[in-house]
Amino acid sequence: MKVAAEAENANVKLEAEHLPVTVLVPCFNEASHMEACLTSVASWAGEILVVDSYSSDETVEIASRFTDRILQHEYVACAAQKNWAIPQARFEWVFVLDCDERCTDALHQSIREVVLGDAAYDGYWVSRLNHLFGKEIHYSGWGNDTVLRLFRRDVSRYEDKRVHTEIQLERVGVLEGKLLHYTVSSIEQWSQKINRYSSLKAKDKLDKNTAMPVMHLLMRPFWRFFKDFILRRGIFDGWRGFLIAGMSSYAEMLMAAKLVEGGLQTCPDKKAS
Repeated sequence: MKVAAEAENANVKLEAEHLPVTVLVPCFNEASHMEACLTSVASWAGEILVVDSYSSDETVEIASRFTDRILQHEYVACAAQKNWAIPQARFEWVFVLDCDERCTDALHQSIREVVLGDAAYDGYWVSRLNHLFGKEIHYSGWGNDTVLRLFRRDVSRYEDKRVHTEIQLERVGVLEGKLLHYTVSSIEQWSQKINRYSSLKAKDKLDKNTAMPVMHLLMRPFWRFFKDFILRRGIFDGWRGFLIAGMSSYAEMLMAAKLVEGGLQTCPDKKAS
């Protein structure tokens, strides 16, 4: 039987309903999300592997109620953190779950069919239902969100980027069922996230010597707002759609400004064009 064989290879004893899957959960100061996140997979995960970046809140304490596999590793970048953790998984199949996400029953069943059957692919895309301030977002660019989350441990690594990194595989399928994603809980948290992500994206672009003329700084924010609110029909998400478009516009402005600033710092004698 496939479950028994994989469990024996992993030197792990599985309970009857548990699947030969390592659920990998990266975290840092996620006490408010950790219990709900782990509860959504605790009934079926063969292993829950929590990789903590030295949290200062109760994240580790809460996680210890669900698993004894809690590793701590200094965070450098998203891809580096996950690539360090993936080889530590005990099972061939790895499912990555962020703390602000919840696995639905339908997604669990889809994962079960893949890992207990003859999987045709090395990785699988998952659709996410994004929520903002208590309501699901259907448009605004958030309504067709997909992430590659289930994959074979030994053939999968994240591309070397600081942010918005994804696994690169040739043979990929799509899972039924969805992840529930509760991306931000406050404007303050959202603003902090935008500031952090814009810095990381700017560093990635500067590493590739990507130029950012001042004209982009002036035009990109307006284009992004129009794209999210009109072209992506964010207007139908009401005030939340307007807020998403506005914050996305702000993120574009911040990243462009940091690129202009970075370019001037590396070439102080060069005028921005």
